[in-house]
Amino acid sequence: MRIVAIVLAAGEGRRMGGAKALLPLGDATFLAHACRLFARPGVASVVAVLGAEAERVRVEAGLPAEATAVYNDRWREGMLSSVWRGLDAAEAEAADAVLLHPVDHPLVQPATIDRVIRALSCSAAIAVPTWDGRRGHPGGFHRSVFAELRAAPPDRGARAVLAADPGRVVHVPGDAGCVTGIDTPEDYERALS
Repeated sequence: MRIVAIVLAAGEGRRMGGAKALLPLGDATFLAHACRLFARPGVASVVAVLGAEAERVRVEAGLPAEATAVYNDRWREGMLSSVWRGLDAAEAEAADAVLLHPVDHPLVQPATIDRVIRALSCSAAIAVPTWDGRRGHPGGFHRSVFAELRAAPPDRGARAVLAADPGRVVHVPGDAGCVTGIDTPEDYERALS
């Protein structure tokens, strides 16, 4: 199965005060860290979807050579437009499935990603990690639901696809990082501590 990881990094980071993709995390930025995290067995390629300040992010993020950056010129329309741009790139690579991951969830553990990959490899249409009763990231989507992602309402995005048929969603054990979004300076400080 050919799985493409799509790191969604097109937002302007309004609540953070700047591009979350460029926030430092250890020796990397959020975006470089996410791309490295997904460069793993079971993932054929990594696509980073950029938007706001795309050229600055591309230059300053320290993207690994194996990651491909694509530009979403509709980023102001919300995250779903970045999902669509990522799907374009994944379908151009003949992806059988994608992992969708927002750049502001950098603390997800490799084992969680591996469990989502395993579920997709075992015929799941949709696979998501859960932690403490909450759905997390990355979400795994088989090619059979790509059209539904493309038709999802912009205000609900991938959540609408998950809700359409809960019986086909495979929940795998996650970790605290899969549900930890970093949206504000206070979130960032908590995450670093």
